[in-house]
Amino acid sequence: MRIKYFIPMLVAMLTLMASCSEDFEPTYLDEVKVSQSIIALPANGGSVEVTVNAKDAWAINNIPEWLTVTPAQGSAGETKVTFSADATTESLSASILLNCGSKSQRINVIQVTKKTDLPISTCAEIIAGDDAKTYRAKGTVTRISNTIYGNWYLQDETGEIYIYGTLDKNGKNGQNNSIAAWGIEVGDILTVEGPKTTYNGTVELVDVAVLSIEKSLIKVDSLDIADNTLPLEGGDFNVVLENKGNGVSVNIPDNAKEWLHVNGVNIIGTTTIVAFHADKNDGGDRSATLTFNTTDGFKNYTAETTVIQKGAIMEVTIEDFNDAPKGDSQYRVTGVVSQIANASRGRFYIKDFSGELYVYNLAGFEAMGVKEGDIVTLVGKHDEYNGTIELVSGVVEKHIAVEEVSISEFLQKENSKDVYYMVTGTIDEIANTTYGNLYITDGENRLYVYGCYPGWGATGDFRKDFLAAAGIEVGDKLTMIGYKDTYKDTIELCGGIYFSHEKGQ
Repeated sequence: MRIKYFIPMLVAMLTLMASCSEDFEPTYLDEVKVSQSIIALPANGGSVEVTVNAKDAWAINNIPEWLTVTPAQGSAGETKVTFSADATTESLSASILLNCGSKSQRINVIQVTKKTDLPISTCAEIIAGDDAKTYRAKGTVTRISNTIYGNWYLQDETGEIYIYGTLDKNGKNGQNNSIAAWGIEVGDILTVEGPKTTYNGTVELVDVAVLSIEKSLIKVDSLDIADNTLPLEGGDFNVVLENKGNGVSVNIPDNAKEWLHVNGVNIIGTTTIVAFHADKNDGGDRSATLTFNTTDGFKNYTAETTVIQKGAIMEVTIEDFNDAPKGDSQYRVTGVVSQIANASRGRFYIKDFSGELYVYNLAGFEAMGVKEGDIVTLVGKHDEYNGTIELVSGVVEKHIAVEEVSISEFLQKENSKDVYYMVTGTIDEIANTTYGNLYITDGENRLYVYGCYPGWGATGDFRKDFLAAAGIEVGDKLTMIGYKDTYKDTIELCGGIYFSHEKGQ
């Protein structure tokens, strides 16, 4: 093992404490900026001053007892905030939140002792251990989620933990691409040391120092499919491995064994070629992480690669989308924009007759000029964050701009099933309670609504009895979306998309 892969934690942490106030890049959000988001306090006690620039009132929450923050809240503008702690004989850490408006800036605070003789703890021991305590762990790199900041997963025979931040060889973090600097790859065995925290239920070691790297004897050299992506039709492909161990075994995850198969293994010196076959995909996008194992007779080594197979886009209701599993499958949904949470970031809600859905970070949304009440058809993937179901990686396939007009203006429009309007009026008569045929008025003009349905896409029995279910009665103020048509000289609002209503006095 080469000596360049060793770095004592003491040197790394002392370097961090000496330089973090000068060398860390500031972290930027729209509402709040902090001069540094990683703070290292000396073991013998001390303080670090951080500059907070905020556009609104702010407050720092979940401050541990061993840490003093002055002031812990403030108003808009620039504020100097001091983080301080007394001397400690135990390594401590905290992940605290600075909340400003709708945003939260995460700040990691570390106070490290001069102990460098920590025993190696298993992942299970770390998971069961106390937060704010420093641990040394040894395990295999199973996944790398961020190469710049050094976020990855470490696994041993007892479990798996998340590494949130890896210090580079100078003991610094930030935009230093520490993964590339260390040459860390999936399958390598690392010994690291850092303080534990738990964030949203995930156990983490934060800003770890790398003590040693044991390179894997096996790694994926190449795949003969572009971007690791298979066509919908399936087919054959090869994975080329560089293998310096004794033999190789291949593992396909259980959820992919029905459509992905090993055709053969060919070993030529240190090169192993594994041939696979993928069946035709009749569903949505799917993926599988392939694991390859070898041994030197004493230790086991692994390498991984993920293959994706494109699938058909599944057209579903919003209820069906919400019930679908998280993954790479592509779904098509259509609905009315019910609320825009952040236009510049493409965050909004759409509704159809079956439910409502949150769309997260749709690229180019603001430039499209989409507004509340418009009808959009989206294609994207199902994801979830903190219990909220989201459509992510979305694109707009179709956008129908809905014009808001008065009853008088609607009556003057041309008949067209391709143009949609939003009209508001007071219900003065319900002609059919089952399908919601009714009249609305503005006091001077009267309009016949041919069907008030629960939302976009309602057909058959889903159209029935909506008025009673929603508690809509004569005298209520009703907002509808639909197109204009005429039947036997009666002008009608057709299409029947319910948008909102207010109870009458």
